[in-house]
Amino acid sequence: MKKILVLLMCLLMVNAVAYAESAPTRIKDIAKIQGVRSNQLMGYGLVVGLPGSGDSDDTWQMIQSTVSLLRNFGITVNAADLDSDNVAAVMVTATLPPFVREGDTIDVTVSSMGDADSIQGGVLLQTPLRAANGDVYAVAQGSVSTGGFVVQGGNNRAQKNFPTAGNIPNGAIVERTLEDDLGRNGQLSLSLANADFTTAARITNSINAAYGNIAHAANPGRVDINIPPYLRSNVVQFVASIEELPVTPDTIAKVVVNERTGTIVMGGNVSVDECAITQGGLSIRIQREENAYQPEPFSYGTSMIVRNTDTDVKEQMSSSVVLPATTSVSDVIGALNAVGATPRDCISILQAMKAAGAIHATLEII
Repeated sequence: MKKILVLLMCLLMVNAVAYAESAPTRIKDIAKIQGVRSNQLMGYGLVVGLPGSGDSDDTWQMIQSTVSLLRNFGITVNAADLDSDNVAAVMVTATLPPFVREGDTIDVTVSSMGDADSIQGGVLLQTPLRAANGDVYAVAQGSVSTGGFVVQGGNNRAQKNFPTAGNIPNGAIVERTLEDDLGRNGQLSLSLANADFTTAARITNSINAAYGNIAHAANPGRVDINIPPYLRSNVVQFVASIEELPVTPDTIAKVVVNERTGTIVMGGNVSVDECAITQGGLSIRIQREENAYQPEPFSYGTSMIVRNTDTDVKEQMSSSVVLPATTSVSDVIGALNAVGATPRDCISILQAMKAAGAIHATLEII
């Protein structure tokens, strides 16, 4: 009988609640090698060849850039005489992946920074891309594809997507190698995605069980590893084997509530103290009616409008649930669903239980 009741409670909860429990996973999925990271690049350039949809004469950065560009080719132009609406000033951004080498290509994004209507079909001129330290790591150039358009005729205008931003696949050539010396000095460090003392200790134990006493947790977010001497010539293979080791990550007790959709997601380690919950409702309806009363014939009375008010009060039968101290939040939601509580009722009750100190978990409202 007890098994049947548990099954029914699970079926009642399936639409309102999701459960998050820690499961064995790879080290690769919860940590990464420290120092293996991407870098952001940015540059300023010009897009030419636009069909009259470029920047207007009020965009001085485009005017000055065009004059400076032509001067580099030995052509002197007066900025006041320049009238070119087939040019647009743009910002070019890209992400430089780790371990790229000279000659590799990366994608770039081109975005108008003036008042251009569209950069569709334009060509980005050679644009150096710099990192935060000011060094040039790549150079971008090529035809811009926006995947959108803008058409205007008279007072009518039609637009699809955003024609003022586009991309150039493989539009930048890497000019400088960004390669870290992996395993330098015979050491590596793992950086945890979510810093946690227990998870860091479990990762350390898993590595030491496979390779001996070579790892120790420096802090909740970092595990230092000494590469065995016989594997220092093959660091890539060593890192690959470390990443495949199984670990069960630990998480704090948390209940996440989405009030917009009525969704509740909770960890399996959430506990509840003994408490009693009463769920019910009070419905009050006030209805007004207007009636017209006419005087008797040949009388001296006047017509009157009388307003009548009818008040109706209905109180639903309350449902009380008593929970023992060993109950989990999943049991709470199941019991509330059994007495007819809606997902939003469950959310309100969880908030009240947290305020009363009956739930030992972090309640997060999104």
